Amino acid sequence: MAKKSAPQDPAAAAEGKPAGKMKLIILIVVGLLLAIGISVGATWFFLNKSAPEAEVPEAVESQEPVKQTAIYEELVPAFVVNFNHKGRARYMQVSVALMARDQAALDALKVHMPVLRNRLVMLFSSQDFESLITPVGKEMLRQQATASVQELAQKETGKLAVEQVLFTNLVLQ
Repeated sequence: MAKKSAPQDPAAAAEGKPAGKMKLIILIVVGLLLAIGISVGATWFFLNKSAPEAEVPEAVESQEPVKQTAIYEELVPAFVVNFNHKGRARYMQVSVALMARDQAALDALKVHMPVLRNRLVMLFSSQDFESLITPVGKEMLRQQATASVQELAQKETGKLAVEQVLFTNLVLQ
């Protein structure tokens, strides 16, 4: 009982190997084409899907008030005040900018600029030098200045014309 081996043609055996490689190459090309097709389809789907959503926020934005851009008014010249700290003369120079959102309200407040500058000079000169050395003391002074200016704006113009008082330069000596 001998095994019979089928005679194989060497030409047929040689064709089997390239046919396997050819199938592999075809599968890779088909896979790449499929991936590209899915990518293009998904991109088209999501771009078309987001187009109607772009119209919806416009309707929502019209209902909500839009925050206006900030307007800055620099108070020139800078404020210079003096202190008497432990028998020694001390000085502070502060450059101030007002931040507002409404130009008309800011223009209405400019009429009262002498009163505003007077309030700020009195506020700055009434401070304790020791507390102004610290960052917390400087921030507290800025908040007090903001409250003082907002109070004046409310009293004189009927609106809170100034959102913040900003110190653009502060020098202690």
